[in-house]
Amino acid sequence: MNVAYNLTSRLRIFLKDPFGTLIEGTPQETMRILKKKIQNEKPPRVISVGDVVSQNLHEAGINPQLTVIDYVSLRDEVIPTQVPVEKTVYVKNPQGTITKEAIQTIKESIESNIHTHIVVEGEEDLLTLAAVLYAPENTFIVYGQPYCGIVVVKATIEKKVQVKEFLKEMKASKS
Repeated sequence: MNVAYNLTSRLRIFLKDPFGTLIEGTPQETMRILKKKIQNEKPPRVISVGDVVSQNLHEAGINPQLTVIDYVSLRDEVIPTQVPVEKTVYVKNPQGTITKEAIQTIKESIESNIHTHIVVEGEEDLLTLAAVLYAPENTFIVYGQPYCGIVVVKATIEKKVQVKEFLKEMKASKS
């Protein structure tokens, strides 16, 4: 396991705020709004990061091309995610980091266009950044905002540039 990026103190605070459009409400409300957003904007793909949001998407009939999960919610509650999937891949990604293995797996999964689950040993939250970076333009990357709802990040050129700036700040030192 090779760590490529480490979360900085500044970004830890900054990334607590939604990185995209916050849709507030219950899971039923947020999924209904998201379905309309998908119908209106027709993103080339939907990617989900997080156990609860991924399960809610599947239950609402929105099947993301890629789900990134760790079987944990809010650091301790184990969430059993049982949804149909074509491929499951396991990666290691310690809390507060992004590993080269996780980046490569996300990139390959997106390129394959196969319905894939990436199961993370560690933490998946920061992998939203890799998903935005490698997703086709206008893809929706959806993650949960605890106690609020969901966040939809549209993979625009501007968002990809912003992610590159974050990653530049997070670059792990070579030791």
